[in-house]
Amino acid sequence: MAHIHPTALIDPSAQVAADATIGAFTLIGPHVTIGARSVIGSHCVIDGHTTIGEDNRIYSHNAIGGAPQDKKYAGEPTRLEIGHRNTIREFCTINTGTVQDSGCTRVGDDNWIMSSVHIAHDVQVGNQTILASYVGLAGHVQVHDWAIIGGQSGIHQFCRVGEHAMLGSNSVVNQDIPPYMLVDGNPGKPRSFNIEGLRRRGFAPQRIAAIKAMHKYLYRDGLPLEQARTAIAALAAEYPEADGDIRHMLDFLGGSKRGIVR
Repeated sequence: MAHIHPTALIDPSAQVAADATIGAFTLIGPHVTIGARSVIGSHCVIDGHTTIGEDNRIYSHNAIGGAPQDKKYAGEPTRLEIGHRNTIREFCTINTGTVQDSGCTRVGDDNWIMSSVHIAHDVQVGNQTILASYVGLAGHVQVHDWAIIGGQSGIHQFCRVGEHAMLGSNSVVNQDIPPYMLVDGNPGKPRSFNIEGLRRRGFAPQRIAAIKAMHKYLYRDGLPLEQARTAIAALAAEYPEADGDIRHMLDFLGGSKRGIVR
């Protein structure tokens, strides 16, 4: 039997794993699925077409699966998908998607989401990210794997935060943050690359050297973006161990719609 507090209100149509835990005064809507061993704290509202995977820990007073805060939303059955092993602390809001995008907001696996974070409609959060308290992700934002976003920072709609990038606290970003970079301020400006984060994640010295060179071409040499991309592509011959990192950076730069922070 699921561990359900007697004051919790769970719609009979909801699918709650037999070993999930539901806290006091929590409301679970009819289109919600909660996976094995997930723990939902007290006073939460989980609604909408929402799927929550296994081994998640969702603390008290969260509002998950609410309708998108978008004036164009007309009640379409859009979705929210949350993966496995996420920690979601108190007072977060995570909305479903809109039909103007893919119709689905997604949070991947192993993310650490601190208190009072807002994840808006159609946001795509990858794996192993950290979103510190009071972070606001506007609609359609993408946060890639291993990114870290400092507290009280805001990301403009449609912006992307690349893999292993870090954004300092109290920052405002209205363009893309390339992978591996360290950005800070209002408006957000590139400060360096995330060398300490890369070391902690086991990046070999040659990979770090290649990323340092990419940072130099993008931000230190005063090159136009297309020339910087050409110089980055040429790094593959010098740093074959970083071929994947170089290709990832080039793909990210090529896919930018709002431009990158510079």
